[in-house]
Order: sequence, then structure tokens, then C-alpha cells
Amino acid sequence: MCTAAVARQVPAYRSVRLSSVLHLRRQGLHRIRAGRPNKDTRVAASMVLAQSASDRKKVVWALDFDGVVCNSVGESSETAWKAAEQHWPDVFKSEQARAKKDTVLRDMQVVRPVIETGYENLIQVRCLLEGVASNDILQKWHTILPEYMEKWNQSRKELVDLFGSVRDAWIADDLHGWLDANDIYAGLPDDLAAAQKQAELYIVTTKQARFTEALMKDKAKVDFSADRIFSTAETGQPKSEVLKQLEQKHPGTSYHFVEDKLGTLDKVCKIKELEHWTLYLVDWGYNTKQEREMAAKNPRVHVVNHEQLSKAINSS
Repeated sequence: MCTAAVARQVPAYRSVRLSSVLHLRRQGLHRIRAGRPNKDTRVAASMVLAQSASDRKKVVWALDFDGVVCNSVGESSETAWKAAEQHWPDVFKSEQARAKKDTVLRDMQVVRPVIETGYENLIQVRCLLEGVASNDILQKWHTILPEYMEKWNQSRKELVDLFGSVRDAWIADDLHGWLDANDIYAGLPDDLAAAQKQAELYIVTTKQARFTEALMKDKAKVDFSADRIFSTAETGQPKSEVLKQLEQKHPGTSYHFVEDKLGTLDKVCKIKELEHWTLYLVDWGYNTKQEREMAAKNPRVHVVNHEQLSKAINSS
């Protein structure tokens, strides 16, 4: 509470000497309890408590989006197919390809855990169409992705732009259909609203920011400022760099990072500057049982269900 506010609420304030306040700050509020407080000490105590509350810094929560807040696998798979039809029409517009579409899109749900950034869906959907086994993709995606990017002479930026433009066109033509292809995980809107009130909340995602903002507003029904969404797909920065920036922006508090990708958390664990961050792997989203078991062995990572995450957010 500011000094003027105290003065308005307590008429006797003008007779309170500043030395009383300073004395209380030096000696501690417990001295007030030693005897019956007079008006001076009561007002001074309220000032100290108000100052203490204003000095408290909000904790920082950074949440991934896809796989933590939003289940976008249906939308991203359909967008990938639409984009692939534009990019490789000879491959994807044949009768043979169209006959396989439902099977390929179903398999896209199986291999979704290895996707880091949206554009990878284009390579993945073509791999599946051309017969690469889903189990091989799950086990060796880190080598399959660069191999097929080179084989098909693809540019990361070109695919990122294409993937985004196809989404834009879908949204412009059929916003409700695009929104319906995404699902918000149950309970997350309430958690986000709580975090907005009592913490510094950010979204750190590989999704392009405009799509994240649209889903937060129109699907999750959470009014979220665009300047609190960090899209690594647009900046090319790893999430670890974003976390460093957030710690610099909000020094001297506690920091919490929520992911569904164990690989991302493993990278954070290796960076000494980020040792102050508490790390969470959600037990939903795009991870496997094996990954959750591995995470449970890491003392830095907390594997949490929704109830546990909600409790952590609401108690911060």
C-alpha cells in the first residue's frame, strides 16, 4: 500500500513519525507483540506489511503448448497432408496416395511424440506414405529427419513457411473447423487463469505464435497477451535460451518449466545457468511410458499428472 493510501485510511497517520517506521523495520514486527500497540505502531506495522507484500516477486511459470495445453495432433496431421499436396502434388494427389490417407493420418498419431517443430510433420507424412515404418520413425527420427530433408532437397525455412501458410488458409476458410481439430486438455484453462493472477506466466512453444494465441483465445477461452508467447519456430532459438531470458527479466524469484518432451528437459538439465529452474514432465501429451520412466530417475525432473501440476501452480 502506498503512503498516501495509508494516510487516507488512517486519520492519525500525520502524527506518525517516520522514525517509528524505520525503527520497526530495524527491530522486527515481533516487537509490536511485546506490548499493547498504540496508533503509531499499528500504522507503522501496516506500512511494513504492505511494503513486504509489494516486495514479494511473482514466481515464473513457463509452459510448453502442444502436448501440455493443447492436443493438436489431429490438426497438425491434417495440415501436413494439405501442405504436402501443395508441395509434392505428383506424390500426394494420386489415387493411390488418397487411398492411403486415413491410414497415414492414423499412423501420424503414433509417431507424434518425436516431432519437435510443426514443419517436421511434412517430412513425417511423406515418410509414412512411402513406407517408412512407424517404429523406425519413433526410434530413429533424429537421423531420419535430416536424411530425408537432404534426400528430398528441402529447406527448413521453406517448410516452416509452407506449414504456416496452409494453416492460415484453413483458418481463413473455416475457423471453426480448424479450432475443432484441436483439443485443450481438461482443466488446463483453469490452471492458466490461476497462474495469470498469481505468477508471471509464459508460453514457450515450437508452434508459431499467431496460432498459439488464437487457440488460447478461441479454444481455451484464456485472454493471453501475445508478448508472453515465445515461438522458437519463428526465432530459431532453443527453449533453453528463452528460459535464460526469462530468468534475466525476473531475477530473484523461483522458476518452473513444464514440458511433455523429455529431450527438451534433458537439454535444460545440462545447462548450469538454468539450475534454478524446477522442471516438470507431464504424464500426458506426446511422450511415451519409457520416457516417463527415464524421467523419474532424473532428480531434476518431476513427472506429474494434472492434479499434481494444478496443485503446484495454485500453491506458488
